[in-house]
Amino acid sequence: MKTTPDHLLGRLGIHDLLETDERLVLEMANRPDLVNTRGALQGGLVATLIDIAAGRLADRHVTAGQSVTTADMTVHFLAPVITGPARAEATIVRAGRRTIVTAVDVTDIGRDRLAARATLSFSVLDPR
Repeated sequence: MKTTPDHLLGRLGIHDLLETDERLVLEMANRPDLVNTRGALQGGLVATLIDIAAGRLADRHVTAGQSVTTADMTVHFLAPVITGPARAEATIVRAGRRTIVTAVDVTDIGRDRLAARATLSFSVLDPR
């Protein structure tokens, strides 16, 4: 599922750059209405960008009728996203039958600086 402009994520400025079975890249603009008091992209929005990128990638590794849900997310915020856009690049660490593990790096493209590194685990859910 690609991000569409009328969806909440589209209104936040999240858009697709690349989507393959092994890698998914999204970007989010750094706009005045999305920054904290120091002018950096809000950390919660960075975490949301991470979760969306990783979840969409994990979802590519389940069978028809299955879905995924975030089971665990660890984010290391390394530097603020000041210039932007924030680019999240998700990769697969391991795709098992019950659990999928992903890694996501977020870069402040305008400063060419690694802003966050995350690891996420997804539980694979069978149809109801």
